[in-house]
Amino acid sequence: QLQFVESGGGLVQPGGSTRLSCVASEFTLGSYDIGWFRQAPGKEYEGVSCLSNSDGSTYYADSVKGRFTISRDVAKNTMYLQMNSLTPEDTGVYYCAADFFPEDTAVQAMCASLMGGYWGQGTQVTVSS
Repeated sequence: QLQFVESGGGLVQPGGSTRLSCVASEFTLGSYDIGWFRQAPGKEYEGVSCLSNSDGSTYYADSVKGRFTISRDVAKNTMYLQMNSLTPEDTGVYYCAADFFPEDTAVQAMCASLMGGYWGQGTQVTVSS
């Protein structure tokens, strides 16, 4: 069972920035495909961004392209989501996720499949003035 500890959520003003962190425990994060998902109030889960372990390719939802950046620090066994130019529409609970997929899996397909992977407990991000 993969386990994570998420942090970095909170109240952010519109136009502001924050960085979410997700520390993996009991496994080596650098060996997995990873991603971030979110659930806005009253909405379905949405894949925000994913990173392929096989080739380092990334996927971003159209709503966050150019504003969010996914990354990981293998030495710290931690993944991050840098979130800039936040809007109230970015409000929601954010979850980190990880799992294994075949190396030839396209990153967007991997991100969709990661919806069924191992997830963290979630961290609330509220964008409001």
